[in-house]
Amino acid sequence: MSESCVFCRIARGEIPARLVHEDEQVVGFHDLDPQAPVHVLLIPRRHVATLLETGPGDVELLGRLQRAAVEVAGRLGLDRDGFRLVTNCLEGAGQSVFHLHVHLLGGRPLGWPPG
Repeated sequence: MSESCVFCRIARGEIPARLVHEDEQVVGFHDLDPQAPVHVLLIPRRHVATLLETGPGDVELLGRLQRAAVEVAGRLGLDRDGFRLVTNCLEGAGQSVFHLHVHLLGGRPLGWPPG
């Protein structure tokens, strides 16, 4: 984990967050600046700055992030009307915190194409 990374600090419990998921590899919490009625961030406990830093050894971790998103979506009632998962990679795609994270968005119609 990174000492200064805000998401690492949330995963360590140093910064309070409204947690919705916690296991040995993944933490999920409500976004402080929600872009939809439901906006949850799912992060690996291990610091990985971007999706580009993952490799073949991270397949299980990436799958765990997806599964955690599905579980949280079900608990929050998003499995009825649908939800979107978004992973931004680098600044040009909108990544502002350089700790890999998945946005779980739902609770309203989500248009296409995004952004």
